[in-house]
Formats: sequence, structure tokens, C-alpha cells
Amino acid sequence: MNKMKDKNYWNPYLAGAFAGLVLVLSVWITGNYFGASTSFVRSAGLIEKVFNAQRVSQMDYFVKTTPKIDWQFMFVIGIFIGALIAAKMSGTYKVQAVPDMWQEKFGSNITKRAMVGFIGGIVAMFGARLAGG
Repeated sequence: MNKMKDKNYWNPYLAGAFAGLVLVLSVWITGNYFGASTSFVRSAGLIEKVFNAQRVSQMDYFVKTTPKIDWQFMFVIGIFIGALIAAKMSGTYKVQAVPDMWQEKFGSNITKRAMVGFIGGIVAMFGARLAGG
């Protein structure tokens, strides 16, 4: 029996259509594609700038692209806030170190879950940066 059957979910096709519409409008109005990986690199540059501004100003990547808070950074924050609101509205929000699906398949070891998540994040970010962003 599906435990989440009574939850209030959006239709994934409708959500995908809305995301596609936002992408088209973004390119049409601003000439920019929305994305997130550049914001993570810039965030790292901003954090490092606090500790060693001289080094950051000499890095090839940051010579071309100054680490800053821009529309793309705000977009990433909006993703987080929107996801939080959607989870709260659907009734699926809960804080847990090991998600139920992971626990059913791999057990409740928090360290294993954290390591796999971290490695997965590295692979995803590498792929995104390799693809240009």
C-alpha cells in the first residue's frame, strides 16, 4: 500500500509544463537560460573571498566572472523556498537524516547516506560544469 496516496501532489506533467514555460519566458525576456551550477561556483568564490580576496582575484575563472550575488543566485534561493513551500503544502515535509526510501533499500546508516549523497553531488556538479553550466 502506498503511504503517500493521500498526499496533495501536483501533476508532474503540469509542473513540467510550467517549468518549460518559465524557461521559454526567461530566454525570451532576458536572453538568459536559468541554471544553478554557476551560482554554486560563485558562492564558493564569495566564501573564499572572505578569507583570501587576493587569491580569488587572481584565479582565472574569477577574473572572467566576478563572484557576486546576481539573478541566478537568487533563482537558486527561490528554488529552495519554492520547494519548501510545496512540501509544506503537500504535507510531505519532514526533517530526517535518512529518507524512508533510502532506509528501505540500504538501511539506516547515516554516514553511508551522507557519503553517497556527497559523492553524488560531486558527480552531478562535475557533469553540470563540464556541460557549461
